[in-house]
Amino acid sequence: MKVMFFEWSLAILLSIQLLVLASELEMIDYESQHVTYSKGLSNCTVKACAGIPIQKCPVDVKGLAVQPVLCCRQDTACRPCLHIRLDIQPRDDQTASYVSVCYTVPQLIMPLCKKLEFTVIPAAPDEQASSKAWLSLLLESNALSFSSQVTVYACNLHSTVILPSVDEVCSSASQGVVEECEVPSFSTLIDPERREVMLQVAKEEDSPYQLEMCLQHEHNGMCRTWKEKSLPLHSVTPCMCFQLWWDKGDERSRRSRSCPFRNNTELFQRNLWENVSVSVVRGQMNSGGAMLSWNLTAPCRVEAEVWPCQRDAGVDKDRCRELGDIRQHLSNDIWREIDRGHWLMPGVFEDVKPGLDLCVMVKVKGKNSELGPFCPIDSRWWHWRWGLVVLVTLMLVGLAGICLYFLHGKLKRWAWEWHQKECDQLPIRGHVVLLSPPDVDNSVSELVCELGSSLRARGLSVSVDLWSRAELCSLGPLPWLHSQLQPLDSQGGRALLVLTQAAWKKAEDWGQQWDQHGQQRRDIAQGVEEEGEYKRLLQGLYSPYADVFSAALSCIKVDHQQGRAGKRFLLVHFEAHSAKLLSSERGPPELFQGLPLFHLPSQGQELLVQLAIGSKGPRAGIGG
Repeated sequence: MKVMFFEWSLAILLSIQLLVLASELEMIDYESQHVTYSKGLSNCTVKACAGIPIQKCPVDVKGLAVQPVLCCRQDTACRPCLHIRLDIQPRDDQTASYVSVCYTVPQLIMPLCKKLEFTVIPAAPDEQASSKAWLSLLLESNALSFSSQVTVYACNLHSTVILPSVDEVCSSASQGVVEECEVPSFSTLIDPERREVMLQVAKEEDSPYQLEMCLQHEHNGMCRTWKEKSLPLHSVTPCMCFQLWWDKGDERSRRSRSCPFRNNTELFQRNLWENVSVSVVRGQMNSGGAMLSWNLTAPCRVEAEVWPCQRDAGVDKDRCRELGDIRQHLSNDIWREIDRGHWLMPGVFEDVKPGLDLCVMVKVKGKNSELGPFCPIDSRWWHWRWGLVVLVTLMLVGLAGICLYFLHGKLKRWAWEWHQKECDQLPIRGHVVLLSPPDVDNSVSELVCELGSSLRARGLSVSVDLWSRAELCSLGPLPWLHSQLQPLDSQGGRALLVLTQAAWKKAEDWGQQWDQHGQQRRDIAQGVEEEGEYKRLLQGLYSPYADVFSAALSCIKVDHQQGRAGKRFLLVHFEAHSAKLLSSERGPPELFQGLPLFHLPSQGQELLVQLAIGSKGPRAGIGG
C-alpha cells in the first residue's frame, strides 16, 4: 500500500509540474531563429503560399511536433506562436526539394500555408541508409492568439494544440514581456483635509490606452462603471473593491482587482454600520396569525442578529424590550445584491402578538452597541401623507391649466416666430431646376422668374427654362433637361415643375395616351410590327418634345417605373394665378401621384425647408 501511495503521489507531482511548465512558455527570439535545420540540409528558406493541406509530398515526413512558445523581439513584445519540427527522410538522388506546412484556427475560412524550400547535401554511401534530417519553423501569425486551438498539417501528418490562456501565461514569469499581461496598478491615499480617498494609478500617462474602472461592493458583487478618481470618505466601506484595466477594444482585457479597505481602520466600519437600515411591515399569515416581516439592507454583507421587540409607550420611544428568545442569526453568505449597490437580507417573525407596538432590533458583529429600533410606518400617517401629495398635485395641475389658457395666444405667437427664425437660418445649398407650364403667359412668366430670383437670393444655384432659350434652341428640350437634372445627384437639389390648370389637363391626357399605346408599344418591342411603324409610334408619343414640360413628364414617368417618384421632382402651384387646380373623381393624374405639391406663397416656408433638409415630403401634397 505504501508503494502504491508513493507512486500515486509521484504521478500527481509530475502532472502538476507539467501544468506549470505548460504555462511557462519558452521565449524565443523570432528574428534570429526563424528557420533552423539539421546537418545534411542547406539553403533553407520559407515563404507564404496559397493552397490546402496535401498528402503527397516530395519528401517523406516521418514526424511532426508542435509546441506553443512565445516569439519575442529583444525579450519584449512577446506574442504566442508555434515551434514546428519536421523529421524528414530525403529520397535517393534528391537535391532541391520542399515541404508545405499549413495551419488553421476556427476563425479562418481557409488554411494558411508556409513553403519550406531546401537543398539536400548528398551523404556518403555508408551514411545514406541511416540519413535523417529535420526542419524547425518558428510560426508567428496574427491569426494565433492565446487560448486558440490550432491544427498544423504537414503532408500526411497533422497535430492539434491549444495555446495557453492569457491568465495562465500572465501567472508565470512571462508577465513582464507580454502586452496582454499589462494591467494598471493603483494605490489609495486618504486626504483627511478634503475628507476624500484618492485613487492613484501608476504610469497612466505613459499608457497609449484609455483607463477604465468599475466599482463593486464585495469581491463577487456587480461591478458598476466608475469614472472618478476620488471617493467621499463617508461612502467608503470595508467591502468596497475596484477593477481597473486598459481599454484595448477587447472585452477579455485583464484587470487588476483590489479591495484595499478590507483590513483598514475602524472609520470604514463605522460607515458600514451607519448605512445599515431595516424596513418593517406588519402582515397576516395564511393561518390568520400576525407576522412581522423585515428587509435588512447594508453596503456590505454582515453577520448580525435580528430580533423583535416591544416599544414602550411614553416619553422614551427608543427603548424597546426584547420579546422572548427568538433571535435570528444572519450569516454573510445568504444575501442578494440590489441595484443601488447595497445588499439585501429579508426575514419574518411569525405568530407575533397582535396589537402590540412591535419593532426590530439589530446587533451587527463587531459593533458594541445595537442598532434600532426599526418600526413599521404608521399606516394612518402614510395615508394622510399620500392624500396631501395628491391634493397638492391636483392644485398644481389646475394652476398650470389656467396659466396655459391665458398664455395660449402668446405661446402660439412665440412658437411661430421661432419657427420662422429657424427656417430663415436653414443653410440651403444645391441646384434647382425651375420648369414652366406648357401654357406659359406673361403673368405666369413673371411669377416663375420671381420664384427663380428668390431662390437664387437664398444661395441656391437656379436654372430656369425661360432664362435658357438659347440653349433650348440649340440642344432641344429633352437634352437640355437631362443636362440640368444631372447635377442634382452630386450637388443635391430638386426640379420644380410649375402647375396650371392647362398643365394638369395635359398631364392627364399624356397619361391616357401612354396607356392607350401601352399594348401597342409592347407588341412593337416584341417585333410583331415593322421597325418603321415602331419609330412612327415613338415620334407620335414623345417627339419632337416641343416644350420642356413634355420632356419633364417623360422623366417623371421613368422615375415612377424605377420606384423613385418624388426623389427629384416637386410640384409648385401659384395661388395668384388660379384659386385651385382641376380635380376629378379619379384624383390627380397618375404621373403626379407621390410628388410633393406646394401652394405658393402660403407654403413658401415649407418649400424652403424641403429644399434645405431634403425631407420626404410636406404635410400638404398630392396623394398616391
